[in-house]
Amino acid sequence: MSCGLGAIILVFMLVKYNVDTTKIGDDATRKAQAKSLKTELSALRSEESKLRSMVSSLEQRNKNASSAIETTSSNLAQIQKNLTSSGLKIKLQQQKLSELQNKIRNTAQQKTSDVIKDTNVGEENYLIGLKVEGRRIAVLLDSSSSMTDEVLIDIIRRKNASDKTKQSGPKWLRTKRIIRWLLARLPEGSKFDVISYSDKAKTLGEKGWKSSKDPKLIDAVRRDLDSLVPEGPTNLQVGLKALSRPTHVYLITDGLPTAGDSNYRSLNPFASCNSLWGKSNTISGECRLKLFQHSVRSSAPGSGVRINVILLPIEGDPAASIAYWSWTSASGGMLITPAESWP
Repeated sequence: MSCGLGAIILVFMLVKYNVDTTKIGDDATRKAQAKSLKTELSALRSEESKLRSMVSSLEQRNKNASSAIETTSSNLAQIQKNLTSSGLKIKLQQQKLSELQNKIRNTAQQKTSDVIKDTNVGEENYLIGLKVEGRRIAVLLDSSSSMTDEVLIDIIRRKNASDKTKQSGPKWLRTKRIIRWLLARLPEGSKFDVISYSDKAKTLGEKGWKSSKDPKLIDAVRRDLDSLVPEGPTNLQVGLKALSRPTHVYLITDGLPTAGDSNYRSLNPFASCNSLWGKSNTISGECRLKLFQHSVRSSAPGSGVRINVILLPIEGDPAASIAYWSWTSASGGMLITPAESWP
């Protein structure tokens, strides 16, 4: 029995030794493990700090991105609103354009009341400011030799040439186009008369007032115009005397008169104007102006008659435009010096 007890004591001692040895080994392990854990914990904390920083950076980026998205969405909404508004405006403009096009298509073209047609004086050649109007319209045409050309040397050359050469002068051809232009635009219901003058006055077509509704009467005037030869002096006075109570006068000329129809020898203002009683072949600009003023004073239609003058160019007659402008302005009419391309 003692042997058994001894064995038990021996076992107890061995066990106690192992326990004590194990305790010593566990403390070291725990310390090592604690140190390892601390190291890992420090690493984890460092990693956590990095992750938190990354998360904060990502959150800030997300916040910035959200703000940018919100701004972009707002801009897109505004753009969409503007596009919608522009689309409505474009649609409205297209609708107005369509209505205007329909209105233009449905509007009947206004036809001119021209009694005769002349392809050489179309609608595009209307002269701004000049309108043919009046109840009794007198067209007074200067058919003197100066109406053939603009330069004096050319006028003198044609003056001594054949009738055909005189009639083919550029200024005369233009004058005939102007007469046709006026005749083509006589107002409905008016009466007209065309009178040419040089040293004498001559009625073109039938004598007296003619109806603007009758194309045959107008054609007769045009035939006489085609046969007319520009020659002789410019006697405005005989032309004015041939007028028969017109309401409107359209005078086509190129300058002041060179001859008259009075006894100028007895008139003091013309004492120095020898050409007016046959003692000189030339007349000065001063005498031409006096002659014009006398002709208008003594022979022009009375008050209430509107005078319109179409003044064509000529060399060496600077006082003409001022004189004719004063006359037309006083009557309520107008002076026109048209461009070379008209009519």
